[in-house]
Amino acid sequence: MEKMKEKDLDKEEKKFGIFEKYLTLWVGICIIIGISLSQILPKMSKFINSMNVGGISIPIGICLFLMMYPAMLNLQFSELKKLSKNPKPILITLISNWLVAPFIGLALASIFLQGHEQLIFAIILLSSSPCTAMVLVWGYMAKGNQEQNVVNTSLNTITIIFLYIPMVSLLSGIQNVPIDWVLLVVSLVFFIGIPLFLGIFSKKLIIKSKGENWFQKTYRPLISKISILALLFTLIILFSLNGDVLINNPDLMLLISIPLIIGFVIVVSYNILITKIFKLKYREAIITVIIGSSSHFEIAIATATTMFGIGSIAALGTTMGLFWEVPIMLGLVYLGKYLKKRNFWKSE
Repeated sequence: MEKMKEKDLDKEEKKFGIFEKYLTLWVGICIIIGISLSQILPKMSKFINSMNVGGISIPIGICLFLMMYPAMLNLQFSELKKLSKNPKPILITLISNWLVAPFIGLALASIFLQGHEQLIFAIILLSSSPCTAMVLVWGYMAKGNQEQNVVNTSLNTITIIFLYIPMVSLLSGIQNVPIDWVLLVVSLVFFIGIPLFLGIFSKKLIIKSKGENWFQKTYRPLISKISILALLFTLIILFSLNGDVLINNPDLMLLISIPLIIGFVIVVSYNILITKIFKLKYREAIITVIIGSSSHFEIAIATATTMFGIGSIAALGTTMGLFWEVPIMLGLVYLGKYLKKRNFWKSE
């Protein structure tokens, strides 16, 4: 039975591995394309920037919706009933997501980014939003416990709705970063609430008309590919609008990279250590480390662009979170496999 599971995971990895394994490369190419467009076609950037309603960019809004909607399809209320089955990894992850990561992000931002309010806010957004989408990919590649992965991502989706605004507000207040509550709520409604509602509604409708198998094997994989394309297109737009900012202020991107990278190292190390202390087995431990160390960069980018604009330092700062998270999470997958071979965690 265990060998059959391993084979299934290998098939899943091959199914999407080619694209996701080189996602860092695609991200880098899109950044170069975006910056090049900002210099070659500056009028196009101004035209895109003019397409907004109530301060929300229409192109970015569409792309971010296409990034968020697939994550909402992962929500499975039925899976939440299994929380009592093995609560230890779930509780460890929740503590990391909502108590450890946010305050580590805040501490590092206060040390390295004093005087740069928008960059501090970008760190706050990234550290206050646990991931609900890409962790499913990393979990498959690491051959972790996918049942735990689904339960955790479903729970994260729900906790974001209730904890995201209070956490961002708390951390911003501690750092005296002024925020617009109305725009913060608008971001939550448009980029979490609406995709969540449509995800639940469309899932029920599709399963009822086409069946569970078609939904899982055809619809979800297709939508997931679209979401990654939307992510890459969003990067092109963001960097085409921020090209001048980046070229004129490369020091700021280097500056925000310091707390981002150090933050990842600290949080990942904490999660690896805590899973060892609580004697988790590999398949549970690696999922706990991955989910506890990653961020929901989609909602972070959406909030930054809504509150400060798509040509802002804050928006560019949140995209740097994505830029560093992808290679770090891929590295974590291979680190987990290495530690498994070294019998770091409790044997299965």
